[in-house]
Amino acid sequence: MFAKPYIANRQMRNLISHFSASRRVKIEIVHLSFAPPRSAAEWRLNVIKIKEAIVVEGKYDKIKLSSIYDTIIISVNGFNIFNDLPKQAFIRNIAEKSGIIIFTDSDRAGFLIRNFLCGIIDNMYIKHAYIPQVEGKEKRKDAFSKDGFLGVEGIDKESIINGINNAATVKTNENKKPITKADLYLTGVCGKPNSKILRDKLLDFLGLPKGITTNPLLNILNSLYGYDEYYNLVEDLFKI
Repeated sequence: MFAKPYIANRQMRNLISHFSASRRVKIEIVHLSFAPPRSAAEWRLNVIKIKEAIVVEGKYDKIKLSSIYDTIIISVNGFNIFNDLPKQAFIRNIAEKSGIIIFTDSDRAGFLIRNFLCGIIDNMYIKHAYIPQVEGKEKRKDAFSKDGFLGVEGIDKESIINGINNAATVKTNENKKPITKADLYLTGVCGKPNSKILRDKLLDFLGLPKGITTNPLLNILNSLYGYDEYYNLVEDLFKI
């Protein structure tokens, strides 16, 4: 999640320089303003925990918000959401369980995506958050957007927090017992002969794709359920 967005390995930099010189190819290394890697414990001390999932337009929006909020953050991949039926179903499922905050760019494309989501999800599960319309472009982009405004990835942290916190249900720092990999093993979701069958059944119930790995699965489970709730869920789902 917090991989460095720059080339830190000297051999790799030298290889790129050699390739650029020998092939006369211009390679531009862009330094993105993402936070440096942090330990999981340090990250959790510095993020805001909220109940609702956040829906954003793209992966760079998701990366930025992941350094600020501890919740499920879903990227719709721009206009691709219009034809991505599995992701639509996933967002509906998450919305019904925890609610969602739609946090798209404040331009015409962002409002088009926002309105589309409002058309496929019951309004009772939706909250809205907005960023101000600030003229400019992100450093990684060569040109301004069609409307000329900064998107979520380019807006300042304070504006993001002001926008989302006005809509979100902020969690207190209660020390609830987390669901861990050991719990997945104990309930048969991983590490056992029939784990694939049970895991697929759990993923189907959650509306998640079959290829999801363990860490994202744990993140989603801990966002949606408490420790005891998880055990009650799998007991009912697997008829343990």
